[in-house]
Amino acid sequence: MNRVGTTFSLLPRIILFGFILSAWATLVSGPCIAGAASEDLSTDITRVAKQNIPAVVHVEVTERQEIANPFIPFEDIPSFRHFFGLPKTMPKKFQKEIVGLGSGMIIDPEGHILTNSHVVSGATKIQVVLSDGRWFDEKSVKVIGIDPKTDLAVIQITAKGSFPHVVLGDSDKMEIGQWVVAIGQPRGLFQSVTQGIISAKHRMGITNPSSYEDFLQTDAAINPGNSGGPLINLQGEVIGVNSAIMSESGGFEGIGFAIPSNMAINVSKQLIANGKVVRGYIGLSLQSLTPQLAGSLGLNSTKGALVADVIKDSPAYSAGFKKGDLIVEYEGKEIQDASGLRNAVGNASVGQTVTISVMREGKKLQIPVKIGSEQEEAKLLSSSAHERLGIEVRPATPEEAKKYGLEAGQGVEVLKVNLKGPLGKAGLEPGDIIIQVNTQTVGNPEELGAAVAALQPNQKVAFLVVDHRTGEAGYIEAEIP
Repeated sequence: MNRVGTTFSLLPRIILFGFILSAWATLVSGPCIAGAASEDLSTDITRVAKQNIPAVVHVEVTERQEIANPFIPFEDIPSFRHFFGLPKTMPKKFQKEIVGLGSGMIIDPEGHILTNSHVVSGATKIQVVLSDGRWFDEKSVKVIGIDPKTDLAVIQITAKGSFPHVVLGDSDKMEIGQWVVAIGQPRGLFQSVTQGIISAKHRMGITNPSSYEDFLQTDAAINPGNSGGPLINLQGEVIGVNSAIMSESGGFEGIGFAIPSNMAINVSKQLIANGKVVRGYIGLSLQSLTPQLAGSLGLNSTKGALVADVIKDSPAYSAGFKKGDLIVEYEGKEIQDASGLRNAVGNASVGQTVTISVMREGKKLQIPVKIGSEQEEAKLLSSSAHERLGIEVRPATPEEAKKYGLEAGQGVEVLKVNLKGPLGKAGLEPGDIIIQVNTQTVGNPEELGAAVAALQPNQKVAFLVVDHRTGEAGYIEAEIP
């Protein structure tokens, strides 16, 4: 009986030991399950690469630049001319060809290619190579439209035939941590595939704080040559256009940026239809909230866009916006910061009426406003800059840019100066070139006007200016009313 009793008393221990063995087996089998998941990820990446590589193209561009003839200072020395065998008459400048590489993606059967504006802007020749070896020179490739404000461009293969193309997905559905695949030509290495995750969304102010930026950040390896190539989700949809890297070395450091596909879809459709992008405008100078500014205003959040100024006679002025309004919603969607609102308004159709919610004196108001055009904006901003600065300007010509060592599209030439105005008092003269307002580069009257509109009354501002007499650049300071 004792033996039988002992046998039954061991049963609970045996059962417990069985549970322990089962749990241990489950733990041991964990790595096998993880291994299976890794194999699935590998299969997904392979599938995505095979699906999209045929539609990813290699873009080679040629740009001509003029360089000064280094022998010009010695052309009047006979012995120097004789020794080097120089001709009697020499050109003052030589043409130099610079070759650049980038990527692009075919977005429809008609051969339209989406890429970056910085890849094809200024190119005198564009050549495209497909993954199947087909090659198209400048006779078969044309530029459809370029939009520097989003760094996007569309070119087209005009040769007959149907082309493989990518599928553009919904970038708004991407979440931080989701896997993505990048395809492109880093350092000219044809059809390279890398993988990573979405590291962050809605990155703004990366390349130009005043441009229309809303980058996806990724740690997928992106290097020079990847520009214009696709960033793809594991469903095989393009959710971004690779555009920029943040690197001190100029190479991959795990921080890359892609233009969201939703922005690219809107821009590419307009470029294909009209050759340009028409953006909405309402006439507000906006400011994002910092913790310090939010605290001084009695706010407990930095979300929203603060109205720093309302441009006179603009749609916002007519709608009743006021300085100090805090914009919190656009068409019912929460506004995170000034860039978010600028992007939303820019994507709106001219003539459309939208509803913007603001906090004013502790109350939430809904203000309907009719979207204006960039042409209206240009006139109003130029008028505002003329009024506040006391100057008239025009874009610097290509000849002036070369003369003063500026990049194409950089700087505005001063035509007239009111000597009693803030810049007249600071010593600015007709013929001088304004390059920057504080740290913001300007290339036309509209950009100058936008920079001035963002300034607070009685603010001291540094202008980077090229002196037309000496050709030297320097800063002048002025207090803007």
